[in-house]
Amino acid sequence: MSTLILSPRYSPDSRTMRSAALRSGWNVLRLPNWRAPEDKAPEVTAVYGEPLFAKVVAGQLGLALLDAPDDWLPGLPERFRRRDIWVATMDVARTFPNPVFVKPADGDKGFAGRVYRHGEGLPSPDACPESTPVLLAEPVRWESEFRCFVKDGVVLTMSPYLRNGKVARSIDGSRPMTSAEEVEVRSFAEQLFSEVPAPPAVVIDIGMIEGRGWAVVEANSAFGAGVYGCNPDRVLEVLARGCVPRTKVSAADVHWVAPALELR
Repeated sequence: MSTLILSPRYSPDSRTMRSAALRSGWNVLRLPNWRAPEDKAPEVTAVYGEPLFAKVVAGQLGLALLDAPDDWLPGLPERFRRRDIWVATMDVARTFPNPVFVKPADGDKGFAGRVYRHGEGLPSPDACPESTPVLLAEPVRWESEFRCFVKDGVVLTMSPYLRNGKVARSIDGSRPMTSAEEVEVRSFAEQLFSEVPAPPAVVIDIGMIEGRGWAVVEANSAFGAGVYGCNPDRVLEVLARGCVPRTKVSAADVHWVAPALELR
């Protein structure tokens, strides 16, 4: 039977994915810590939680998690990003002369991705050494942003999450979008995946930049991405596609295998 491994952290998203897995007839195992169980070997089909947790536990279980490498977003053609983005190191971010958007390059959310001015507010060198890889980006204004869970180049489910910098959520808790928005986001995604290689399982955020048009906001690890208003049953499909036994990684998937991490 398929099994979903969850982090010890009881987040709303983990509860949502637990319910989806149970509806699909899966076992669900919420770990009490970051160590995989030694007394049994469940048929783990997916791991979900904080990105670092997922990588550590997957490594213990001999699983490969598929993800976009650090340089995927900066490597996109300009028509898909519509702004300057590049990989640098923390020492560059701390001394950058102009306001610049900074986020961890590895996607593990070591600090908040936002616009920093002259390095003010960035983590200290003790927390983030000067050599820490980061993504730097030209600041832009996003009119709307949408989360897309993608399996083999197809958007299975999507949801708005920000509009003009504010949470895109109605009073009743729903996250509505217009049919025109859905068509435009899907059309942009189809063009993107027809031209650019991408992980078989990934979360791509797509947004509208004021005065420029649709663009990729960022790529996220499916195994650690927030669900927002996406259909959790379809999210589960993406999670399963992105979790593969290391002994069964195909030639097509090997480029997208995230580095395993170990507990010390």
